[in-house]
Amino acid sequence: MSDGRIARRVLLTNDDGLDAPGLGVLREIAAQVAEEVWVVAPQRDQSGTSHSISLHAPLRVHRHGERVFAVEGTPADSVVIGTRQLMRETPPDLILSGVNQGANLGTETVFSGTVGAAMTGLLLGVPSIALSLAFVRGQPAHWATPRMHGPDVLRRVASMPWRARACLNINFPDVPPEQAGPLTLTRQGRGILDTIEIDGRIDPRQQTYFWIRLDRTPRPDHADSEGEAVRAGRIAVTPLRFERTDEASFDEMRAAF
Repeated sequence: MSDGRIARRVLLTNDDGLDAPGLGVLREIAAQVAEEVWVVAPQRDQSGTSHSISLHAPLRVHRHGERVFAVEGTPADSVVIGTRQLMRETPPDLILSGVNQGANLGTETVFSGTVGAAMTGLLLGVPSIALSLAFVRGQPAHWATPRMHGPDVLRRVASMPWRARACLNINFPDVPPEQAGPLTLTRQGRGILDTIEIDGRIDPRQQTYFWIRLDRTPRPDHADSEGEAVRAGRIAVTPLRFERTDEASFDEMRAAF
């Protein structure tokens, strides 16, 4: 393909919802690397839904413009609806998920709807990439960083041999675009998620309700981890797969059988 295009037809989704600013940034990026752009995203925020698909409720789809659709479901639902229904006759040759407002690093990739959408694309046989932007809550997000670097990052990884075995998890650092980079190949690492807690509250009618809270602690990680790369201002790209067998435990358990 010419003019920097890496795909004829790209499907965009996210987990922050159709109106999220990161999806707008992703549309700008996709317009530079694909000939035709489709958007099939959740109607509302679906953060934390991982690879979840809706097996016990119908999926309703709403058109919001030419090749733009909202799904009353999860990011994974959106990928399935996009590839298997809306684009059935002209399927995408690339799926992009994001740009998520918040990094998806280490353990948190297991819970991420952004990454879950890309993993669903991998399951369906479509090359898929998740994109996220690190930011500090209460501070403006540096959307200019993925906007500026995203097209070239995608062009570079598109030429690498990963499509048949993995999806890619790309994280942009929380720095202005002129300070970001270079693109760095990384491993998942541990990340900063410690545990999941419950906050119990009482509503005005004296009924109990609960919020789930993720507890995070910044900590050093492996030198080649995505967390260390993003912390250093680099753009991290990690190939992810479904296989999660712990080889050390497997070997120890096999010896005990």
